[in-house]
Amino acid sequence: MHIVVVGAFGGTGRHVALQAAAAGHRVTALVRNPAKYQPPAGVEVIQGNVVTDPRLEIPDDADAVISALGRGDSRQGPESTCLLGVVHVLAAMYPRGIRRLVVISAAPVLKTWEGAGFFEKRLLVPMVTYWGKHIYPDLQRMETYLKDRSEDWDWTVVRPGYLVDADEVGPYQMALDTNVSGPSRRPDLAAGLLEVLEDTSTYHRAYGFGSKRAQTMDDAAWHGPRLVHGADQLAHRSQARTAG
Repeated sequence: MHIVVVGAFGGTGRHVALQAAAAGHRVTALVRNPAKYQPPAGVEVIQGNVVTDPRLEIPDDADAVISALGRGDSRQGPESTCLLGVVHVLAAMYPRGIRRLVVISAAPVLKTWEGAGFFEKRLLVPMVTYWGKHIYPDLQRMETYLKDRSEDWDWTVVRPGYLVDADEVGPYQMALDTNVSGPSRRPDLAAGLLEVLEDTSTYHRAYGFGSKRAQTMDDAAWHGPRLVHGADQLAHRSQARTAG
């Protein structure tokens, strides 16, 4: 699959490009300043600003786009970064017949924290919501824009909790239309985005995302995801990685 990664310069986007290339995909990174970007081996690079350029150029033979845009991807401020980014990306996808798009949103957009602990509900959630008082409305508008155009695009939205850095992929969980308690490690989130990319059952759906702590040997052995579809609690795990 030929994947275009938007926001590849950012913390999560770097992991998406790296993991996609390692998995054997052809990867094109769309970045604002290629001179400052050091791509992983095998990753192609093209220049473009998805926020300010309504006439983006992306490869004609691309199969899908993953948007890892965040609030730091626009010098114009965070109020319109993600919505404008998606509008311009879709405008570039349309004439090329590209339908598949996976985008990062954020847990506070859903405004529900079922299963969250006392610390998260009473302290962390209010703080994060206050700090994101501009970015979360932007993400909400982005999601609404996609949902209003479901006939034209095969989109999936992934809503992580607060993002933290990590070196390797660990266990994680994704839940349909439900936030997942806890932090989201960037390598895990990248793996989750790639997981849903080729899963047609995730089209036109939004998933909460969170990383898990490996508390047992069984948990430590598998690297995700546990994809839960609503009340049916239908879950599957990827095959555990084994040494050698």
